[in-house]
Amino acid sequence: MADDTHLARADVSPQNASRRRLIAGTGSLLILPVIPTLAKAATIVAVRTWPADEYTRVTLEMDSELKAEHFALENPDRLVVDIQGLSLNSAINDLVSKIKPNDPYIDTVRVGQNRPGVVRLVLDLKQPIAPQVFTLKPIGEYKYRLVLDLYPKIAQDPLLAIMNNADSDPLADVLEELAANAADQAPVPAMPGQKLPPPIAQKPKSLPTPVPRSAPPSKAQPVLIALDPGHGGEDPGAIGPQGTREKDIVLSIARRLKKLIDAQPNMRAYLTRDNDYFVPLHVRVQKARRVKADLFISIHADAWIKPSARGSSVFALSQNGATSAAARMMAKRENDADLIGGVNLGSHNKQVAQVLLDLSTAAQINDSMRVGDRVLHEIGKISRLHKKRVERAGFAVLKAPDIPSILVETAFISNPAEERLLRSPSHQNKIARAMLTGVNSYFDSSPTMARRT
Repeated sequence: MADDTHLARADVSPQNASRRRLIAGTGSLLILPVIPTLAKAATIVAVRTWPADEYTRVTLEMDSELKAEHFALENPDRLVVDIQGLSLNSAINDLVSKIKPNDPYIDTVRVGQNRPGVVRLVLDLKQPIAPQVFTLKPIGEYKYRLVLDLYPKIAQDPLLAIMNNADSDPLADVLEELAANAADQAPVPAMPGQKLPPPIAQKPKSLPTPVPRSAPPSKAQPVLIALDPGHGGEDPGAIGPQGTREKDIVLSIARRLKKLIDAQPNMRAYLTRDNDYFVPLHVRVQKARRVKADLFISIHADAWIKPSARGSSVFALSQNGATSAAARMMAKRENDADLIGGVNLGSHNKQVAQVLLDLSTAAQINDSMRVGDRVLHEIGKISRLHKKRVERAGFAVLKAPDIPSILVETAFISNPAEERLLRSPSHQNKIARAMLTGVNSYFDSSPTMARRT
């Protein structure tokens, strides 16, 4: 299979070179009709791509469940995916689409009928990758999905990215393990003249234990705040009456807050996602722990079945049930993000996903309540509050055992008036400033902090 002659029908003639590209751009939709056969052929409903420095995701949405096999080739680097149960026709061959030039992983995509009932995709790559290819069952508005996630073989260290003030936000231990498992080889050595960053933390071989808490950082050690814009990529989050997507609003607020934090003396911010792509909940937690964050803030925009619901809320973790039925329902909705965004639930990932989810400490929760109280107080000065106290529920994204963690529901995006406010840059700045004031108040009070040694 490594011989390019066996990629025939996926390759095209020079006069058809412009037809090599399958995906139009980030989030674009392509309708792909398929000729029916005697045995019912599946139809591709849509194709989407989410390019990012961290990884690129390609999603093929279909009206029935299919099987796919894949393998990688080198010199040049390619990913080959065979999808069973599809037939090629002129409509697919006539596709003229373009991958975004700044996609860090995919150069072109070629499509061909490899054999009866099997369509072959050949992704011409810009660099070696560690692929994950998996399927997802229907959920929400989505039908069956085939997901191609293209990760770098070696993920850049996120702490080094902060030190270099880089815009990119690569995955940490999780992706390095996935890359190592996929490549089944030793780490790639440094090229001549290249200096690889020193390791920040060893990859856990078993469940980690919460580390002892230490004193607040000295002035020479900047406070590091992990900002977590909810949802992203395949998961739009809640959608307002005017079509406003939660994932876009919270990313904008997080970027504004990051700018304010970075302007503070002795304080830095780190984004768990810096663009429109999906990040699993447990990876968000691991990223914050990897950079040894002193505080974790997950930013969201609420939604409810009734458009009259309104107001801002702040949540902390509960280990013993939610403080209200609404808090329990909110936690379930946010925890379902992995199902919507799409996570590979292979045995390896199941183990990784569970690593941090049951280790949160009472001390972490106490600190979370304190910072939550101060942030809620400041937000109450600029917005109506849905609840006047910090609520608690079992949010998976708040389960770092050694980092105070809160989730801020900035407003109800399902409320027309609050949706308009959330779309306003001026109001987004007010929310960001209120959160910063609350955070500064928390650190000024010199609480006992949950920090990794």
